[in-house]
Amino acid sequence: MRYKLFGLVSMAVMLAVSITAVSVGSDNQNVRIEQHVSARQPYEGCDCDQSELCTHLPLVVINTGGSEMPGEPIVSTVGSEVIVEYTKTENGESMLKADISIMDNPDKNHHPSDEPDISSSVLIRIRGNSSRFFDKKNYLIRFIDDSGKYENHEVMGMESHYEWALHGPFLDKSLIRNYMWYNISGKIMDYSPNVRFCEVILNGEYIGLYVMTETLTNGDGSRLNISEPVSGTTNTGYLLRVDTGSANDLKNIEPFSKYTYKLKNPNMYVDIQYPRAGDLTEEMADDITSDFSDFEKALYSYDHDTLKYGYWNNIDVQSFVDYFIINEFTSNYDVGTRSTYIYKDIGGKYKMAVWDFNSACDNYQDLSLSSGMLWVNFNEFDNEADIFSFKNSAINAYYFELQNIVWYFMLMKDESFTESIIDRYRELRKTYLSEEYLYKYIDDTVAYLGDAVDRNFEVWGYTFDEEFDYQLLYPPERNLRSFDEAIEQLKYYIHERGLWMDENIEILRQYSHDSKNKKFNH
Repeated sequence: MRYKLFGLVSMAVMLAVSITAVSVGSDNQNVRIEQHVSARQPYEGCDCDQSELCTHLPLVVINTGGSEMPGEPIVSTVGSEVIVEYTKTENGESMLKADISIMDNPDKNHHPSDEPDISSSVLIRIRGNSSRFFDKKNYLIRFIDDSGKYENHEVMGMESHYEWALHGPFLDKSLIRNYMWYNISGKIMDYSPNVRFCEVILNGEYIGLYVMTETLTNGDGSRLNISEPVSGTTNTGYLLRVDTGSANDLKNIEPFSKYTYKLKNPNMYVDIQYPRAGDLTEEMADDITSDFSDFEKALYSYDHDTLKYGYWNNIDVQSFVDYFIINEFTSNYDVGTRSTYIYKDIGGKYKMAVWDFNSACDNYQDLSLSSGMLWVNFNEFDNEADIFSFKNSAINAYYFELQNIVWYFMLMKDESFTESIIDRYRELRKTYLSEEYLYKYIDDTVAYLGDAVDRNFEVWGYTFDEEFDYQLLYPPERNLRSFDEAIEQLKYYIHERGLWMDENIEILRQYSHDSKNKKFNH
């Protein structure tokens, strides 16, 4: 008990210092260029003869030379097992060589015929999990030089790198979830991917509004600050992902978490996202597995809150606290099952990295996975009795979830960690998670997008129609019928979720109460 109390005091002091540093210095430490604030704003009319697309947003033009884009899902069944595979190029490759042009002059509008600011060859494929099945695709892009080697490019004012993701909002009818929450997360946490809106033309066809996104990997400046592999050793910073696993078996590891049964889905895996395959050796993968398992064994032990083995020795507590709050506030409940990223630098502590808010804020396809804040246009119902019946048939999911997922299952057993979440939440509700700040963020972002929204839905607006064969949200009444309604729904979610968490944040204390954790007490 003597060691436990000393550890709790030490952890509390470290956390207080950390929170103070973040509170005072966050604006200086996490300087982000937010496109809707600093970039060229919408114009009145067009400064050309209107014979081609004219946009104030950056413009991306991709040409595959007539070749089919690889990465389309192919679904088959063997008995009761569903197998998903992905198309490849004619040469059997997973990525296709293509040409890309990017117009991004901050002093003028952009047209397909403009002289590009970046002109390069790329390797490209369709990316994503469930989003691969959507009509509007997402793409992974890697810039290459004439010899086929990766080549770094500074894209739309973001730090130079060779790899980027083009996210095409489709399920998210507001179009802004990833842009908004990556930027806000970047103000709260040490790291979050930088993003820029752009419009995209593929093989001469306009395909809508996209978000150019930094992928989660190491790099200079704004990318993850983790060290490259040290030559001749197995020392390296590394990034791990909880998701469906990698096609490269060397990247799939079996850390202690596989035996805890706290991965929410038994078909989920932990794989090494960085180092890349070309740098990763079997010895390095073994050392990463061992290092990560040592952390998890300590965390899941009876000594998880003692001086010698206390979790605060291994993790950046502030990072884990902020990650919990951001993903709970947005009801981003993919975490723990998919798109869950944890990283560590040489000699450093584990930190969390946010990723993918496409389904967040009550936007899961299945209502049972949503926050339960059902958005329905009740004017479509015939009478009050039908409205009452529908509301009571909906799943009421005003609740907390992340205390059940991998790592947090143990962290939440500690009173100091739980209290730090409660205190930090109260603090953030006065700033980046306040209703006033978030509403203004939404309104300013929509104003910045201007008529790019209309152009996007000229292509994809058919998904608003009740006659659309594949209604994206279930039950069908949840599907939104206009962009304006999508923005209303997002604000409604923020209002309701904030009020509920304000009133209920302290119930998190139950997960660290002695009565719930007797077997872990000394």
